[in-house]
Amino acid sequence: MPSPDRRPPLSPAFMNTYLAPIRSVWLGLRLNQIGPLLSLSACGFFAWAFMAVADEVSEGETHALDSAILLALRNPQDLANPLGPSWLEEAARDFTGLGGYAILTLLTAATVAYLLMVGKRGAALLVLISIVGGTLLSTGLKIGFERPRPDLVPHATRVYTASFPSGHAMLSAITYLTLGALLARVEKSRRISAFLMSLAIGVTLLVGASRVYLGVHWPSDVVAGWSVGAAWASFCWFVALQLQRGGQVEKPGETSLPPEADQA
Repeated sequence: MPSPDRRPPLSPAFMNTYLAPIRSVWLGLRLNQIGPLLSLSACGFFAWAFMAVADEVSEGETHALDSAILLALRNPQDLANPLGPSWLEEAARDFTGLGGYAILTLLTAATVAYLLMVGKRGAALLVLISIVGGTLLSTGLKIGFERPRPDLVPHATRVYTASFPSGHAMLSAITYLTLGALLARVEKSRRISAFLMSLAIGVTLLVGASRVYLGVHWPSDVVAGWSVGAAWASFCWFVALQLQRGGQVEKPGETSLPPEADQA
């Protein structure tokens, strides 16, 4: 006599009706491959992280921790003076400049121009859409949240927009992670690919940390910027992997130029 706790096996009709479409979508999006699976998973995780931080910020739950961190980075006798030697403050301004519009625009333009010159028009368009789209997303989020800049300490650099999320943290994540992933993909050595991605992540973290050190952002602004920036970069890379299968984005080593043009 079968055990009452034993469940009957799933019928073939159930498998065909419910599981077959799921399997079809799974294979259609190539989620059985490590690249698409990791990029989509990263997008979901970082998007969730951003929404979690945004919810806490909206309810005022982060204010105490934000304030404590900002004040901890300042001289108690002179809040206009960040902790550390003067060269560290100057270095922080240099690092924060790596996430500024001027540097990122120049870097993006140079990258797109290079990709067009070597015949990778699909990759050039992907980079352009990723970074320009991220810029528009950053502007929209700032307008939507309209969080004031920190007023606990004097700002050590000029600011012009709302505070949440940090545009420098977000756009540096989008730009450097996108370019790092692009370079890592065309590099055959796994060690060098890991180095390139580590460098991209390191620069992104330095830019965000410098914004807090200079007193122009709450720490939660920066965490939110990193999160939404990484989510957008992961989503764009997932789309690129899907388009690559259809030939809209070139594979590593391929060129959009005809063979005779390559030989010229």
